[in-house]
Amino acid sequence: MLIGEVARRSGVSARMLRHYESLGLVRPSGRTGSGYREYSGEDIQRIFHVESLRAMGLSLREIGRALDDPGFTPSALVDDLIRRTRERIAVETELLTRLRRVHATDPAGWEDVLHVVTLLGALGSKSADARQRAALASVDEVPVEALVEAALGEGDPNVAGALRWALARSGDGGPALLAEGIGSPVAAVRERAVRSLAEMPGDEATALLRNALASPDAVVRGYAALALGTRGEADAVPALVDLVVAGTNDTDAADALSLLAGDDAAADRIAAELVDRLARDTTGASARGRLTQALAGVPGAGSSRALQELLHDEDRAVALTAAYLLQLRDMG
Repeated sequence: MLIGEVARRSGVSARMLRHYESLGLVRPSGRTGSGYREYSGEDIQRIFHVESLRAMGLSLREIGRALDDPGFTPSALVDDLIRRTRERIAVETELLTRLRRVHATDPAGWEDVLHVVTLLGALGSKSADARQRAALASVDEVPVEALVEAALGEGDPNVAGALRWALARSGDGGPALLAEGIGSPVAAVRERAVRSLAEMPGDEATALLRNALASPDAVVRGYAALALGTRGEADAVPALVDLVVAGTNDTDAADALSLLAGDDAAADRIAAELVDRLARDTTGASARGRLTQALAGVPGAGSSRALQELLHDEDRAVALTAAYLLQLRDMG
């Protein structure tokens, strides 16, 4: 079969077939009387082998080794191909993400494109100062998913604060993306996600924070409860009491409980929750002291009765604290 016919049937151009021949990859088995290249069935089969290996990502040099070296073992080469392919996919995926984010800003001209690209690059800078400046400048300038990605990966507290500030002022979509972060297998990511969500305004963020109260992660539950407490959400009370018991952000938790005790019914429910936790055998001495102090911020008859009963508590520190708090109430 002549070279033109081989090119037509194989889809490999005559120019490429000549290149293969110059490299020794595929040599036509014969020549016609007029000197034209003539390919046998085995030659054509080898062409298809070359093309198949090229489709896998092998270089022409690697293909020559694979086809001509009897001792060649493909496993190491395939492993290398897998590694190179993954690296290439990662690079292409990163590029695609960046292009989508630029497109999402609906740039009016190339200056807008360059501005967004600069901000996106700065958000990923090795310099914390550069990242912080970019975060503060990114409101309405970059897509919210870029801010969320940066916030979930940010370890510097100052930069993280700037990113949370920017997210709180960003457009739609932020709360849902942050809620996905709460389900991360990485504890640090979960904490960053819930802290960012806690600063997001609106009903959607509030609803997602309520969902976070059911998280198996105590840190997530705690930050969600603190945020919900400031929003007047009574569902946060049990988790806030947990914070008081644990001694984690217990002062903030007590303040939130005080805020939630805005009417007599709510105040009595919160006082009953604190008293219940005080009565549990598993509550340690330091935790009982914090629970007693938390009663100070809860108005109403329920908390006063609880403090009166605590005057006779076996723990002298608890009894003295109750006496002091009752004295303050009498003075007020």
